[in-house]
Amino acid sequence: MGTSKNLLLTGASRGIGHATVKYFYSAGWRVLTVSSQPFTKDDCPWSLGEENHVQIDLSDLDSIKHGIVDVRERLNGEPLHALVNNAGRSPKGPNGERLNTLNTELAAWQRVFNINFFAPAMLARGLFQELKAAGDAAVINVTSIAGGHVHPFAGSAYATSKAALAALTREMAADFGPHNIRVNAIAPGEIDTSILSPGTEKLVEQIPLHRLGKPEEVAAVIYFLCTLPAAYVNGAEIHINGGQHV
Repeated sequence: MGTSKNLLLTGASRGIGHATVKYFYSAGWRVLTVSSQPFTKDDCPWSLGEENHVQIDLSDLDSIKHGIVDVRERLNGEPLHALVNNAGRSPKGPNGERLNTLNTELAAWQRVFNINFFAPAMLARGLFQELKAAGDAAVINVTSIAGGHVHPFAGSAYATSKAALAALTREMAADFGPHNIRVNAIAPGEIDTSILSPGTEKLVEQIPLHRLGKPEEVAAVIYFLCTLPAAYVNGAEIHINGGQHV
């Protein structure tokens, strides 16, 4: 695998993450996947999935530290060409309701920020030398349309963590750029995945394209940002929402 490029992607088990794994793998990349769950062979799109899976509890900062060591060992001296921070968490109330600033427990808020904000920062910093060694590496932070305005389903902890991640993207672009590491963000809107909330169909009526996005469409933008056509794109946040943000 020494001649292929290496990708590390968090939140790989479903939705956008799973589609991105398949997209990069089909393009010849070696894909290292991260999730809180152990590897399972069900619906696994790549032959070396088990060998390249790293189980990390991104809500636990110590687990992230140990996971970085594990990733470094699996790279075995090879550079890391791309890091995609896709994992995200948005807790709900006991009946699936949105949690706001008045009723979100502090412990839940901290857990969300660990996964959605601190984990991307720690992974990028912890694997800085591997990214730098690539010569032209890319870090992609997956933010959200909820980071820019109050969303009817995404809770306050999720929204504020994604807004913070957008700001972090700008800071990282300035800090990592001189080392030939480009840092960008994508902000998906309503994407057709298993985490959609009931009532999303009403939101679709307000989207100029009048449809949900496809995980593969998001994966294609991530791939673009990690490859040569985006070689001069740094510090950007690309909206992938069919015009919902306008």
